[in-house]
Amino acid sequence: MNTEFVSIIVTYGLTFILALILGKYIAKVFAGDKTILDFLKPLERFIFRFSGINPDREMNWKQHMVALLSINMVWFVYAFVMFMLQGHLPFNPDHNPSMTPDLAFNTDISFIVNCNLQDYSGETGVTYLTQIFVLMFLHFVSAATGIAALAILFKALKDKTTDKLGNFFNYLVISCTRILLPLSIIVAVILVFNGTTASYQGHATVITLQGDTQQVSRGPAAAMIAIKHIGTNGGGWFNANSAHPIENPNYITNMTEVITQVLLPIALIFALGFSLRRKRLAWVIYAVMTTGMLLLLFPTISGEMHGNPAIAQMGVQQPLGNMEGKEVRFGSIASAYWSTVTTIISTGSVNSMHDSYMPLSGMMQMLAMMTNCFYGGNGVGILNYFIFLIIAVFISGLMVGRTPEFLGRKIEAREMKIATIIALLHPLIILVNTALASYILVYHPDISWDMKPSAWLNNPGFHGFSEMLYQNTSSAANNGSAFAGLTGNNNFWNISTGFVLILGRFLPIIGPVAIAGILAQKKYIPESSGTLKTDTFTFGLMTFGVIAIIAALSFFPALVLGPIAEHFSGF
Repeated sequence: MNTEFVSIIVTYGLTFILALILGKYIAKVFAGDKTILDFLKPLERFIFRFSGINPDREMNWKQHMVALLSINMVWFVYAFVMFMLQGHLPFNPDHNPSMTPDLAFNTDISFIVNCNLQDYSGETGVTYLTQIFVLMFLHFVSAATGIAALAILFKALKDKTTDKLGNFFNYLVISCTRILLPLSIIVAVILVFNGTTASYQGHATVITLQGDTQQVSRGPAAAMIAIKHIGTNGGGWFNANSAHPIENPNYITNMTEVITQVLLPIALIFALGFSLRRKRLAWVIYAVMTTGMLLLLFPTISGEMHGNPAIAQMGVQQPLGNMEGKEVRFGSIASAYWSTVTTIISTGSVNSMHDSYMPLSGMMQMLAMMTNCFYGGNGVGILNYFIFLIIAVFISGLMVGRTPEFLGRKIEAREMKIATIIALLHPLIILVNTALASYILVYHPDISWDMKPSAWLNNPGFHGFSEMLYQNTSSAANNGSAFAGLTGNNNFWNISTGFVLILGRFLPIIGPVAIAGILAQKKYIPESSGTLKTDTFTFGLMTFGVIAIIAALSFFPALVLGPIAEHFSGF
């Protein structure tokens, strides 16, 4: 146990140091300064020339959003066609079939929005062709979309008064070439040298120790696993994700994967400070997010290391803690750390089964996604935090009798309306779809879709409700992990979560970018002695309070019906 504690401290320490260095580099990339990867400029020029895009054409925030939504629609059509035809296309040595329309719809949207909710089985649900040229492609561009949206925010808040916020396609391309691709190559090499498969052959036939014959899937998994974590994607090559011994062979790969999945979300916080030349503001944001992460981490570690009380009552010793659904090679504490960081960001990869965690640990995982702004996904984590920051500025200004201002711009009714709508949208789409699923399950359990609602859940009662709540929360937060007791591959869940995925991704991007674009056009007001300071410890506490009240407390009744009730029932 002590060794596991040391390992997670070392892991987070390495993450922090690397993120600080990377944050400075990212700020230089988006400022157009000279960097070590300038030799990639010819590749970027080729991409722009081939696509007919002028990267120097300035866009306002509305033009940015049109570009973002348009290119994502193109990717949607491309991916949907590929999933529907994959069984008839080459590069399919295991002869995996094409997807059904509802599954193709869900998988397509899920990977476009950086969620990677996998209602299919990784090694049997897609082919090598779609794994590499669809899913891995979307791993890159969906992550780059979030980073590009954040770059627009940086530009809007950096200049004093402007409607020229750079070029979306330029931000998108350099996010791939200068940030995601180099980091993914480094991580993939580490994984390959530690045993992660990189073979293009089909499944291997092996004889187990029991003498049984078993088919073991292979494939060029290392490359996909690298970008799934660097890009805060989470969609694994194998169905078991990073709990699979080929996807995550040893403790070195486990540390590598858990570091890389949270590396960019933290680095982008520091990049904000360097870009805006407001390092104190970045440190305040980092402190608030880290505090939120620790408040979720400590109860999870405590719950898992003490084991299952129901098993303890039977007189069974649990020296390693609650090991149900966990890998012995990682242990309960390291698994608990992974489960926390993968849910506070939007990666959603797992090295253990979240459905097997203690009820209150599962609640911490859901709260991480419900708040959705403690580090968060690439770019979108800060965009989500920006919404709460704007609300905190407005409330604080009213409390002290000052005009609400942020970075020299007045916060007025228009910005507050947008921020309020976006803040309330997240709980709305989660709770409405959970209520709909619960209603159908209780009152119409035998409706005949492709699967009766009565067969959705392997666990009835409180835990079954938690499984449905988790599925919608994970979809809305662009996370993609799941309580695996829920059977998600059916018409209802594929289609309903598909719409949750769309709303949970694009509106929380459009809202903050719209606010930033509106603020950028306003007259800049130099800071004075009467200006509300937003880079102080006090304001950080205020922002944390806003997050807790709006984001966390909105879900309290639902959590009472699920994990809290399960905890007190003795599970």
